[in-house]
Parts: sequence; structure tokens; C-alpha cells
Amino acid sequence: MNKVLILGGYGNFGKRIATALVKAGVPVVIAGRSEAKASLLADEIRQAVAQASIEIAIFDVNEVFAEQLARIAPKVVINTCGPFQLCDYSVAKTCIQHGVNYIDLADGREFVTGITSLDALASEAGVLVVSGASTVPGLSSAVLEKYKHEFSEIDSLVYGISPGQKANRGLATTKSIMTYVGKPLKPFAGNDKAYGWQGIYRQRYPVLGKRWMANCEVPDLDLLPERYGIKSIRFSAGMELGLMHLGIWFMSWLVRIGLPLNLPKRSALLLKMSNWFDVFGSPDGGMHVDIRGKDKQGKPKQLQWFVIAKEGDGPQIPTIPAIILAKKLVSETLTDTGAKPCVGLVLLEDYLKELNEFSVQEVVV
Repeated sequence: MNKVLILGGYGNFGKRIATALVKAGVPVVIAGRSEAKASLLADEIRQAVAQASIEIAIFDVNEVFAEQLARIAPKVVINTCGPFQLCDYSVAKTCIQHGVNYIDLADGREFVTGITSLDALASEAGVLVVSGASTVPGLSSAVLEKYKHEFSEIDSLVYGISPGQKANRGLATTKSIMTYVGKPLKPFAGNDKAYGWQGIYRQRYPVLGKRWMANCEVPDLDLLPERYGIKSIRFSAGMELGLMHLGIWFMSWLVRIGLPLNLPKRSALLLKMSNWFDVFGSPDGGMHVDIRGKDKQGKPKQLQWFVIAKEGDGPQIPTIPAIILAKKLVSETLTDTGAKPCVGLVLLEDYLKELNEFSVQEVVV
């Protein structure tokens, strides 16, 4: 049976992926260390989806993954167990050794760009290994693939994400951001020197209004200029509440001047504290993509693309590339092999179609 094994299957992203795949008729195995959490999610999905094919598997991926992989024998493994900035490729390598396709939602710059080191192994095993099947670079590259034909050259790409304060925030995402807050980022196109969660600016969104933004380290900084010839790139993220955003900005300066703050270690506490302010925010968030360059006639051209998520549906967006790729691998309509970042693998039309049932809208200016 073409099962999909989801590592971290009851987490913030894993539960959404599991629900979407089961609704599509794909058998799913929810994996994690907590039987209570896995069973609760499985029961919720069974109640919502008639004849749901869903199982649970309780284990620590760092201890007995090979044995469990051999027992479950899935067609695809989806790894949501971040933060990937602190991970190696052991899970992906084990999947390759067992002839299982692998997808992750990594946003770690070095992790995603380095996945090609497994290309020869994956090709020889006849499996596909995809890293970064999430908003970046999955959605960001989908937008560029859609509109690159309108440009003869792209001078700059300025884009970012601002989730709603009340949208679900996972610990892994929080910890991944804390790994680079206040720290120097590796140089990227148009930016020789930048620091995590600095370089703040205000971005205006349709419907949402203005949001603070700040530098983030993502794999796109290396991948997109190389693929699309972008001369200057900048990716930022922002909090809905100015107090929250500027609070992290203040901590970034403490790190930058050399104070020995271990922010990743304090991620759980910081996430808990941020939840105290939910009453002052909304569940609405968005993503902006500002492309500037020259059109086919050599004249200046600017295109602004937005996606706005309301009613707390923003966390659905990062899950879509993994869902689409898993469906294609299970149905065997995707037969690629090798190891690669998720750049240009998902069409924007398919991406938005998967979001049809949610309160998500596209705006192009």
C-alpha cells in the first residue's frame, strides 16, 4: 500500500498535512513520541473523514527510525521535525537506504542548499529527495516561475511573511528563527552584510495594513539568484504586533553586541510569552513578493504579488508543497529521482488550488 509516513505527524504542520492527504484518499501514518497526541489526532481525522485510512506509530526518529521504516514500508516520508538548522541528513539517508522517497519542510539555509550532496545516492536508489517543500523556497519559486516570463531581467526581489498573532505558531519554527536572531548572515545577492531580525522596515499589505518586517535567513538567498538571475534579494518576516516584533529586534541587538544569550534554548518560554499577547492580535496574515526589473522591451517593470490568509488559515500555506509532491509520488505521476531543493517543483496554480477550501486570497498588483 502506498502509505505516507509523517514524522512529527501531530505537530503544527504535520497535522495539517495528515488531514489533507487523508481527505485525498492517501493512507497516512502519524509518527511521533506521544501516543496520546497521535491517537487524539487520528480520532479527530476519523471523525471528520469517512473511511479514513490512518495509523499511528510511536517512536523516536533519532533512535529506531530504520527499524520502523522497514516495518511500515511507506512510499513517502514527510519530515516536519525541525528546526532543521540543527539537523543532519541522517533521516533522509535512511530513507534512501530503504528505497523510500523523502520530503521535508526545512527552511534552514545550509540544510536545504546542501541536500544536493545526496543526489547521487538518491538517483542510484531510484528515489526522490526534496528539501524545503514549504513556503520558502516552494511558494516563492512558484511565484517566480509564474511571472518570470514577464521580465527580461530581475533587478530585485523583496519578499516576506507576516503571520497573524493568533495563528498557530509551532515550537520548531520559533526555535529556527532564534538560531540566527542578531547573528551575521552569510552574504547574499545585493547584501554583503546583514544580521538576523535586523534591517527592519514597514510593509503594507492589502486588507491587513502595515506590518513590521526584519531580515531572516532562508535557502532562497542562495537558490533564487542563481536560478533566476536576481541581482538583489531580501527576505524578511514580521510579527503582527509591533511590540512583539520590536521586542525580538531588541534581543537581536543584545546578541549582536556579544551578550551570551542562548535564544534557541529559551524558545519554548518565548513562545509561551508571545501567546499571552494573542488577545491584542488577529488570526490574519500574509506574504508579499515584490519583483522589480525590466520588461521584454527593456522598460522598468514592477509586479507585486500577495497572498492573504484569514481566520487562522495561514499555517496551511507552508504545508502545500509537501502535500502536492506526496500525492504525485503516491500516484506515480511524479517519477523524478535524485536530491534537490524544492525550487520550481510546484506550480502556483496547483498551490492555490490546494488552498481553495481555506480563507486564502491572491492579490496581484
